[in-house]
Amino acid sequence: MASTKKTKEHILDIDVSAEMRTSFLEYSYSVIYARALPDARDGLKPVQRRILFQMGQMGLRPDKGHVKSSRVVGDVMGRLHPHGDTAIYDAMVRLAQPFTMRLPFVDGHGNFGSLDDGPAASRYTEVRMAPAALPMIASLSEDVVNMVPNYDNTLEQPEVLPAAIPNLLVNGSSGIAVGMATNIPPHNLVEVINGAKYLLKNPDATLDELMRFIPGPDLPEGGKIIGLEGIRSAYEEGRGIFKTRATCHVEKITARKRGLVFTELPYLVGPEKVIDKLKDAVTSKKIQGVSGVQNLTDRHHGMRLVVELKTGFNPDAVLAQLYKHTPLEDSFGINNVALVGGQPQTLGLKPLLQVWVDHRISVTRRRTEYRLQAAKKDLHLVEGLLIAVLNIDEVIAVIRSSDDVGTARERLMKVFDLSEEQSNYILELRLRRLTKYSQIELEQRRDELEETIKRLEAILADPEVLKQTVSDEMTEIARTFGTPRRTILLESDGAIVEDPKNIPLEIADDPTWVLHSATGLVARTTDGTPPERLGPRKAHDAIISRVKTTARAQLGVVTNRGRVLTLDAVTIPTIADVAGAPSLAGGAPLRELVALEKGEAPLGLISLEDESPRVLTLATRQGKVKRVNHDIPANKDAWDVITLAPGDDVVGCGFSADSDQLVFVTTDAQLLRFEAGLVRPQGRAGQGIAGIKLADGAELLHLGVVDGDDIAGSLVVTIAGPRDALPGTVSGSAKVTPLDRFPSKGRATGGVRAQRFLRGEDTLLLAYIGAEPLRGVSDSGQPVDLPEVEEKRDASGRALPAPIHGIG
Repeated sequence: MASTKKTKEHILDIDVSAEMRTSFLEYSYSVIYARALPDARDGLKPVQRRILFQMGQMGLRPDKGHVKSSRVVGDVMGRLHPHGDTAIYDAMVRLAQPFTMRLPFVDGHGNFGSLDDGPAASRYTEVRMAPAALPMIASLSEDVVNMVPNYDNTLEQPEVLPAAIPNLLVNGSSGIAVGMATNIPPHNLVEVINGAKYLLKNPDATLDELMRFIPGPDLPEGGKIIGLEGIRSAYEEGRGIFKTRATCHVEKITARKRGLVFTELPYLVGPEKVIDKLKDAVTSKKIQGVSGVQNLTDRHHGMRLVVELKTGFNPDAVLAQLYKHTPLEDSFGINNVALVGGQPQTLGLKPLLQVWVDHRISVTRRRTEYRLQAAKKDLHLVEGLLIAVLNIDEVIAVIRSSDDVGTARERLMKVFDLSEEQSNYILELRLRRLTKYSQIELEQRRDELEETIKRLEAILADPEVLKQTVSDEMTEIARTFGTPRRTILLESDGAIVEDPKNIPLEIADDPTWVLHSATGLVARTTDGTPPERLGPRKAHDAIISRVKTTARAQLGVVTNRGRVLTLDAVTIPTIADVAGAPSLAGGAPLRELVALEKGEAPLGLISLEDESPRVLTLATRQGKVKRVNHDIPANKDAWDVITLAPGDDVVGCGFSADSDQLVFVTTDAQLLRFEAGLVRPQGRAGQGIAGIKLADGAELLHLGVVDGDDIAGSLVVTIAGPRDALPGTVSGSAKVTPLDRFPSKGRATGGVRAQRFLRGEDTLLLAYIGAEPLRGVSDSGQPVDLPEVEEKRDASGRALPAPIHGIG
């Protein structure tokens, strides 16, 4: 019968509450100190520090090739960080993401994810150190920081990196520990270093003084920070909240649609997240006026999220809704928790800077001490070698007569009064060093070392020199890696009302005037008051056409191809007001608001209402004229109003009644005027009839329409110059003459001379007919003085002070 052997049980009674307390404290300690919180000196968590250190040990410098990410992860996990490859790879990916880090430390090759998608697996991506990582590990071999054992006591790793970059503020940090968390936003490197340099020279600096250099965070993707009270609170106490907003502008998406284009999003907010929230808000009718949304973001053009607007909706009102109901406006809670002296602390701006500044002083002092000892050692050996070179024959004789190395060492030390280190160095000397030239080199080396020792001792002897050395290194870091500020800081939002209910959602159909300028800009007034003209000296540009309409109506744009394109008045920006005079400086280019074909150009604006007895009148380059019956086709955005001969195009347009005068000016300075009633209106398909008889090589330059009762109040402006001159390069000569000095003649005749050419002039560059006062403008819209009125119709012009682009 088999016997059963009883084992003696050993049961230990413990207090469960005490065991749980002890285990939880150990777990908390591990999470706080070894995983979640960054060190205030280098701004890195242990896994990030180990990644950068190991990449440096592997020689993965920016000038070397990329290696597989899995190789780096494996080395870090096997040598330094036994916590799993996923955690290591995730930390390395974050160090490579430009939308997360203000100054990335890892140069990634492959898919490292986006704000909406995760990265590819480590076997598919490659990495190397980014240039900014080198200052973080610089001088590690010079005893600048303490080295501690790795997890199995087989290797050593740095307790903290030298960190020549103020990483904690520049790149920020986030992490959740046990009972505490950290959330620090990124800042601008140049601003942080300027603040640190000021603190280095002024240890008693106040927060207000430091905030002159560091006014607020600078996020990687830009955007806007609204309200700075929370930032100041965080800089003072270590905690605060601020709002971030996407950067947006209104843009013409198609010829008939406008959209809100977002080029910068709040920190760590991706476009797909915005789209999902936007669709939900539109479905639930929290947001109105949106017809569609497109994510056109790519690597070449950067962030571009387009929210299409329905016609007639106020962009400001829709934007306010988007800020309220989508992540296009987000909050960021600052919680500046970091490890200082091994203890988690909540730090304001000054303590954060002070910890890094003190660390850099310590690193620089230890590096200087290390280099001083190395220089003294080198000098000691060089001096011994110089003695040997100067007494080479005796040295050789001593060595040859010695029985062994030990005897030779002792005899060299005794005969030439050398140290053991010097004697060993001489015994290892190569014969090729024993030349006269080597003596010169050694003497130069000795002098250099003595100078180096003197400089290093000066740094260690004077705290101010040490601080200046640290400051100079900070300046070099800012010069090498600094970039301009990307995030705009706003005390408050003055453009968008916080409550969307306070903004009218749809634009009211109020009376308005739409103005077209000589430089091609278009804008509309905010009311129905007719603008007489732009201020002659205070405002920008000159008006060449204007249309009275309403804000939600359509108007027409006549092009040189003889087409009329429709334009919604609501899509035209409102006119600016400069020094009390209306200005088109804030207008939009007309050619960007309509769908033009290749080579097509807009000429002017017209009303689409029936203006009887006034009808649309056109003139072509080949001298034809046409008055068009009012006939607007239904449901069309564009239509032809004249059939053009091959090579011909329209040069002028306007509205004329039968009693009005049509005025033609040609390139060879001929002017013809006659009553518009001589031209019978035609349908849209007509080709027009002869308006002026042209000489060989001449072309029609301008068509003017003048009220038959206002001939005496109208002026003719002509500008002459050389035919072969590039546009805008020659000022030419101008002449201003009353229109009534030119006799009326029959249609299809040659007209009379309007200006006599000077030497070097052979053509008219520009012509205009209008009521005074008239103004000339440059291609940038600035005023150019016109000459005084010349009564003689065929006189020569007067030299202009600058080229004129348009007259109005």
